[in-house]
Amino acid sequence: MQYPLISEYVKAIQDAADNLDKLAYLTPVLDDHGEPYRSSGAFAVVFKMQDKSTGKYYALKCFTEEQEGRADAYRQIADELDMVDSPYITSVKYMEKELFVDSQCEEDEFPVLLMDWVEGETMETYIAANYHNQSAMSMLCYRFGKMAAWLRSQSFAHGDVKPDNIIISPDGSLTLVDYDGMFVSSMKGSKSPTVGTKDFCHPLRTMDDFDETIDDFSLASIALSLKAISMKPTLLDIYGASDRLLFSENDYRNPSNSKVISALQGLMCDKDFCTLYSLFMLALARKELSACSFRLFIGEKPILSVINEDLSTNPTEEELKEALVDEWGVKYSKDGRKLLDVALNFRGVYSVKEGTKIICDMAFKSCSSLAEVVIPNSVTSIGDRAFCGCRSLTEVVIPNSVVCINGNPFFDWNGKLECLSPSFVYEDNILFNKDKSRIISFRNQKLTSYVIPASVTRIEEFAFSRCESLTEVVIPNSVTNIGKRAFANCCSLTEVVISNSVTNIGKGAFHKCESLTDVVIPNSVTSIGDRTFFGCSSLTEVVIPNSVTSIGKGTFANCSSLTEVVIPNSVTSIGGFAFMKCKSLAEVVIPNSVVCINSNSFIGWNGKLECLSPSFVYEDNILFNKDKSRIISFRNQKLTSYVIPASVTRIGEFAFSRCESLTEVVISDSVTSIGGHAFSRCHSLTEVVIPDSVTSIGDGAFSFCESLRNVVIPDSVTSIGDWAFSYCSFPYDLKQELISRFGEKIFR
Repeated sequence: MQYPLISEYVKAIQDAADNLDKLAYLTPVLDDHGEPYRSSGAFAVVFKMQDKSTGKYYALKCFTEEQEGRADAYRQIADELDMVDSPYITSVKYMEKELFVDSQCEEDEFPVLLMDWVEGETMETYIAANYHNQSAMSMLCYRFGKMAAWLRSQSFAHGDVKPDNIIISPDGSLTLVDYDGMFVSSMKGSKSPTVGTKDFCHPLRTMDDFDETIDDFSLASIALSLKAISMKPTLLDIYGASDRLLFSENDYRNPSNSKVISALQGLMCDKDFCTLYSLFMLALARKELSACSFRLFIGEKPILSVINEDLSTNPTEEELKEALVDEWGVKYSKDGRKLLDVALNFRGVYSVKEGTKIICDMAFKSCSSLAEVVIPNSVTSIGDRAFCGCRSLTEVVIPNSVVCINGNPFFDWNGKLECLSPSFVYEDNILFNKDKSRIISFRNQKLTSYVIPASVTRIEEFAFSRCESLTEVVIPNSVTNIGKRAFANCCSLTEVVISNSVTNIGKGAFHKCESLTDVVIPNSVTSIGDRTFFGCSSLTEVVIPNSVTSIGKGTFANCSSLTEVVIPNSVTSIGGFAFMKCKSLAEVVIPNSVVCINSNSFIGWNGKLECLSPSFVYEDNILFNKDKSRIISFRNQKLTSYVIPASVTRIGEFAFSRCESLTEVVISDSVTSIGGHAFSRCHSLTEVVIPDSVTSIGDGAFSFCESLRNVVIPDSVTSIGDWAFSYCSFPYDLKQELISRFGEKIFR
């Protein structure tokens, strides 16, 4: 069965009352852009819906790919969970042919999954924000243990327990979500639809492993990780990664050689830790824990003088919607705990209200006329970039009550900082956490060279950003994690040697380091994040080690001096714009290991491309996917006219972007979708006829096509993205006709 595109689902949900059957009473919750609020995964998109008569929120899951036996499985899951009354599980109702979708699929009515909406954040997000707070982590460890014990006492299993599938509500309660891999007793003897997520499931788990014990190993692994982190947060800095906790699949397969398992030996003085360690090792040896009591997961409840369970500095959509606004226009959460946002035009002096616990991410960002801020001694958390761009602000005093700082609150602010909190160290205009394992904010604008102390394991997001005096930084072997945009816009930085201890380089870590000429990426790094070296215009050569499996979006974009880059045979995916405008780069070879190129990686680059991967076809300077159903990159700069092959159903994002020679393109009637910015900046393109087969045109698809004077859009097109035809040269009558059909958004 073929399923609709996400864009087609969005269109259907916008008119939910007309397109839903039994659920027609539900209305979509809209985001800030007036679009249905949604999140998407590998196989589905989830919409937030509301029953206006009761005020209750629901999650409506719509599938984008076929999964054998899904309908029957969810009917059995719904029957089982209908008898379960627990906050750890939400209700599920599978509804066949519930949603009408106007699409190119053979069917026009599709199934949906209706669930209660769970408010909160994923455990993954919560840990990232709070892992250095011992109170929060101890309580999380305790609550997870209680949930693990409950789940092990049931006759069913979740099937894919991981932090990303656990929601933490504002009150701290935990709820399991995403039941695609769930086992219920009526499925006994069936094969599993999934083997779980590799860094959280047993390394030997197969499709044949499908019973009430399939969660045992995941529960043991996560419980042990949480306990260890609550006792020693730096373990996550050293051994963790963005998409897992302490353990990787490698640790499970080779426990005797595992550095993290070895490091855990130092925590054996704690009774509860020893119990969880034993459960983990037994589960690793046997795949399950049927011989053990479920009660072993429940440790001693933390007794803490002050329990601050919620130190998250990220304001939720619900908090912003229900915000209370004071007489100065400052937004606070309904309970008064969080300062959410301050208007950009705020002038003068502001005193944060007594009782406020949290100053949220970017709360005062770009308040350029803010002269003074008084932070009361009730504040315990300050969010990332909270005071960014406050040009007139002369001083900030961190009160002694603050125990948590997320990211770098003082990025792009050069006023005087005073720190009274014993939870942090501020010396030589550099802010660290208490044990100096994290550099939070490097504010010394006089130093040209800096050796990071050997105590540091993590360089926080934006920590060195805009330090324009720095020419050299020495990163010691203790550092394992370089945060997002950590060195962004350090315009004088010429050389960086990244130590072999570093496993994670965050997005945009060296963004626009325009003087950077040389960088060595160690073989400990497995992925190079989005825009890591974007705009490093002096960078001439990059050696990518064999450990790297993915190159992110825009990683080397605008590296105009880059002459050589060798992609090793370990790389499996290359992000869009990865080599955009690398005008000095002579050649790129796509190795045979690459199986995924999501968008045009070669926009504005005219060097030689060689493709060794069997997952793609490269002919006549045009890159397709394997079956030639998708155009990825059109690189033939000599052709003035091109007929898209009949095999093509999708024109990928930015596929033809900046093809300045093209005056004419014939889109075959096999094409159903035109991706975002697919023909943007095709300056010579004069006319386009879109066939009846096309149903959607993405954002900016023909933007900046200054010679484009005529376009024919059939009635089959139901969705056109924003700015799709901005800066085209349409006659007035044609422009007005298109506005009447699709709205002004397609031109702006």
